[in-house]
Amino acid sequence: MPVNLHVPSIRWNMLDADEIATLCYERFEQLPRRGKPEPGREWSLLAAVLKVTRCADSDTVEKEVVSLGTGTKCIGQTAMSPTGDVLNDSHAEVIARRGCTRYLTQELRRAVVGGHSSVFCGADERGKWRLQPGVSFIFFTSHTPCGDASIIAMADSQAQPCPAVPSGGGHGLKRKAEETRDDRKTKGPRLGQQGTAETELEERAHAEASLLSDRSVDTVLLDSAPQEIQSRVHPQLPDIHRTGAKCVPGGPADPLHPGCGYHSTGRLRVKPGRGQPTLSLSCSDKLARWSVLGLQGALLAHYLQEALYFSTVVVGKCPYSQEAMHRALVTRCSRVSELPAGFSVCPPDMLQSTLEFPFSQAHTQHTHRGQGRISPCGAAISWCNVTEQPLDVTANGYKHGVTKKALGTANARSLLCKLELFRSFLSLVSATDPSSLPDSLRGRELQTYWDYKQASAVYQRAWQQLHSQAFPLWPRADRQLLLFTLED
Repeated sequence: MPVNLHVPSIRWNMLDADEIATLCYERFEQLPRRGKPEPGREWSLLAAVLKVTRCADSDTVEKEVVSLGTGTKCIGQTAMSPTGDVLNDSHAEVIARRGCTRYLTQELRRAVVGGHSSVFCGADERGKWRLQPGVSFIFFTSHTPCGDASIIAMADSQAQPCPAVPSGGGHGLKRKAEETRDDRKTKGPRLGQQGTAETELEERAHAEASLLSDRSVDTVLLDSAPQEIQSRVHPQLPDIHRTGAKCVPGGPADPLHPGCGYHSTGRLRVKPGRGQPTLSLSCSDKLARWSVLGLQGALLAHYLQEALYFSTVVVGKCPYSQEAMHRALVTRCSRVSELPAGFSVCPPDMLQSTLEFPFSQAHTQHTHRGQGRISPCGAAISWCNVTEQPLDVTANGYKHGVTKKALGTANARSLLCKLELFRSFLSLVSATDPSSLPDSLRGRELQTYWDYKQASAVYQRAWQQLHSQAFPLWPRADRQLLLFTLED
């Protein structure tokens, strides 16, 4: 339910980070149990999008969670589907943003069929819409986004959301046994090697044993060891939190020097999988991209006169650096220029809450009392404020609990996968009176997902400017993975 706050009109945009966190955590608590981490044994990340509305005739401000997501994983490159029916990236930030596009699509549909939308009103251009006066959006994440924003000075032992996963080292058989046990516990298909941190504690124990038994270990092995072990061996060296997200190919790699010299900063990074490379850019990179291209994506940009931006990013209690957040989300895009009308560089305000997510990795480690190791929750939850099927729980890119027999059917698909979001968008197009269609959707033979994305010409021009000026190494999507239609 929306929360009404009475504040002075000249201060309506001043936010309380703890209030934002509380709204998100309470929304999570109201969800069913399915897909949530097992208390004391599993952890996850949470992200959400909130709509903020200032009432025109009063000093009242409404804040409402319209999309929420949890998750820590992404699928490997070989598991990606050419029919768009697999959810590639299930990090909480991506889940929350994709859920928000479901919400925005619903609100656009309400607008185009003549009903009332609390989000959109008519714009000047034919077939275009803009935000209602006084409406803005806030992005919340329970943890510093993975990638560049997570490379910060280490002031405590809390882990990052994308911890590094060292390769090799003589424990492959144990890992394989654990994977077999995991397979028996889940009904869902196992699609390649997945995850971001399943073996973190196991790797830590192995590395610590190796280091303590061989003080002459070479520098490369030492650099890949857990941070608290390095600090024991080189206690005089300042250190930084590590991210398992790797620098994208084609540019400088991390130097991997001891301490603060381990990472390069300001780099585009791909999220880690366990053994299997991924094509998913880090959440730091995606938030930076959204600050220029907007949160709506290429498809909904057909209907919008101006891109939609997050006014504020709020981070929960965790290792945090305002400097690193600014570097990752703002500085890298700050000089992008010559953007087409409707797009601009819109850096968000950044705040941190003092409230920790009850299922964070740090809190789970603190409360863990049982046997065995803690691990990231294998499921990802999406909830958004839509009329039909607001809840979507997935694992390994498919509906949670789906059997292999159901693969390739609608019952196996997440509502956030490309194919389902495409279906929702085409439903919006069908509901639009032909005389009210945006010009970019008129007089064209558009069939595939790729066709509709490319037809959003103004969005694509903005992306070209961002790509050439700020992110030239951003990997291009494989067109063969985007040529699907609803009939595929």
